[in-house]
Amino acid sequence: MTKNTENPQELAPSKSVSTLYDLLNTLSPFNLQESWDHSGLNLGSMQQDFTDIYVCLEVTLPIAATIPPKSLIISHHPLFFKPMQGFCYDTYPANIAKILIQKDCALISMHTNFDTTHLNAYFATEVLGFDGLHQDGIALSGAIEPIELTALVYRIKDRLGINPLRYTQGSSIIESVAIVCGAGSAYLYQNALKANSCLITGDIKYHDAMIARSLQISLIDVEHYQSEKFFPQIIKSILKTKGYQAIIKDCNNPFAYL
Repeated sequence: MTKNTENPQELAPSKSVSTLYDLLNTLSPFNLQESWDHSGLNLGSMQQDFTDIYVCLEVTLPIAATIPPKSLIISHHPLFFKPMQGFCYDTYPANIAKILIQKDCALISMHTNFDTTHLNAYFATEVLGFDGLHQDGIALSGAIEPIELTALVYRIKDRLGINPLRYTQGSSIIESVAIVCGAGSAYLYQNALKANSCLITGDIKYHDAMIARSLQISLIDVEHYQSEKFFPQIIKSILKTKGYQAIIKDCNNPFAYL
């Protein structure tokens, strides 16, 4: 019998931020993100090491307060979206960043690049049950078996458990769909949608609905949080196949309903 002389330490995956960043970049290239996005290393240094990995949809104050020092956080939404005129601890996002800096934590965000490579497809197929859609810019889109809009609304309502579910009727029969996780109303203005189509996304505004109706395009608002809340579990599963154990520290829907 041959004795196994392998050192378990040599088999353990690297705890270097740069190594994990390169892995994530291979899985979902950061250069695929939208021009306005800020995915990538939001906080920390490529040269530092981490102890544990935490994954979340969004970094909140409770998450920052409870994770241990020297942790690596992988979030969907970047912590920094707009240019900051200062770093006042009483304002967002400096109040959260201060805690993470004091704990020597690192933060990598995977936003619109991950939407393109993973999240849109997961939401469309695994959650909503659509097959055969193709990548079309920021959306997954394609023809479907013609269906009454009200039947489509009920189908999505039942799958997501959203009650009530907002929608805009552009036509009574839907022949194609486009799906964008998060806030994807901008897709409405890319001249990709035709009459008898339906855009399924979140954060739909009043004027988006009015314009869509004039073009005979229907809209279904699946809410921002509801379409993206699957991010932590997807990332955790992917990392597990690479030898990394991640801990989910998810945030809750900021909206409540009466």
